[in-house]
Amino acid sequence: MRVSEVMEALDVSESYAYKLIRKLNKELEKTGCVTIPGRIDRKFFYEQFYGTQSYEGRD
Repeated sequence: MRVSEVMEALDVSESYAYKLIRKLNKELEKTGCVTIPGRIDRKFFYEQFYGTQSYEGRD
């Protein structure tokens, strides 16, 4: 997910979305995953914020 998608999903500002992505990426890096600045894995994002293992898009 890009920052714009995180902003929309959580209804937060761009700066806060970047802050959340940095935090989540640090957690992923601890598990040995390679991360890309400004992006977060969609599955990991939804697991962390909504406690679900799958993402079902909005209709």
